Amino acid sequence: MGLFERYLTVWVALGIVAGVGLGLVSPELFEFVARIEWAHVNLIVAVFIWLMIYPMMVQIDFAAVKDVGKRPRGLLLTLTVNWLLKPFTMAALAVLFFEHLFAPWVDPASASEYIAGMILLGVAPCTAMVFVWSQLTRGDPNYTLVQVSVNDLVMVFAFAPIAAFLLGVTDVTVPWETLLLSVVLYVALPLLAGMLTRHAWLREGPERVARGVAALKPWSMIGLIATVVLLFGFQARTLVAQPLVIVLIAVPLVIQSYGIFFISAIGARWLKLPHEIAAPACMIGTSNFFELAVAVAISLFGLGSGAALATVVGVLVEVPVMLSLVTIANRTRHWFPETQEPERRTPLGENTAPGSTQIH
Repeated sequence: MGLFERYLTVWVALGIVAGVGLGLVSPELFEFVARIEWAHVNLIVAVFIWLMIYPMMVQIDFAAVKDVGKRPRGLLLTLTVNWLLKPFTMAALAVLFFEHLFAPWVDPASASEYIAGMILLGVAPCTAMVFVWSQLTRGDPNYTLVQVSVNDLVMVFAFAPIAAFLLGVTDVTVPWETLLLSVVLYVALPLLAGMLTRHAWLREGPERVARGVAALKPWSMIGLIATVVLLFGFQARTLVAQPLVIVLIAVPLVIQSYGIFFISAIGARWLKLPHEIAAPACMIGTSNFFELAVAVAISLFGLGSGAALATVVGVLVEVPVMLSLVTIANRTRHWFPETQEPERRTPLGENTAPGSTQIH
């Protein structure tokens, strides 16, 4: 591991402190950056997320993507957790905490909005940041791409009906601009750039790909830290003005994240998934598509609503929690079997696996 990866938790912690500090000292700067958005997607944050994702896209062996269909159990786990489990456990936890456990400290109207915001987070599994978490757990980039793509496809059809059912409303609409722009910015464009880069490098040999990926990895971590600084800078004054509310909302969100992760890990172990598939599958279910959740919360309840605040807290909680889960995933690698890709014979008679030239 390089310097940035080895001490990533330290860098992120410093990024959080820097973001909050800068947000309090220069709020006008962050207000200006926050206004550079389209369809609720901040374009500056998008650049940094793109910087995070691009190095993994270079690692994708497109000749091996077709072999993912021969190993469908990881996709089955992802779809089951994301759409049959996660939205309903999030709704249950939100109701438990804000209608019962936290009832003495939160008025009923605010509690109802916080519950709504958390439900929206639960119905919006992650698209972009999964590539980062997959890279940090040395996940299979080919399989991760397919997992994310299938998840995005299901989201188009399942998000609105599940959200409407859990919220008890009938007018939930998918903000198509936000969804489509995010997919283009966070998946399509970096995928195309990665494909072209890998193709150019392969002309010079596999060693050139390895050198290029190694050179790009620090930039991926820099993009992550810069994103953390911006996200916490945007919400610095909210963190200071409403610390108790932030903590109350964060509690069920953190419990949900760890709970879904361990349920996914148990399922992955039961299915005998190799770690390089199991880890990204767990991350997809745990992480959230916060741009989509924030956009819907604002459209349904308003910019200053408790629902919008809850989705923002989800953003703030995500990076520290996900980094801790990355650590857990890496330390439990021995819980899972070795790669179980179908073997094939080379002309020389050597056993290899599809996609064996990919870089991890």
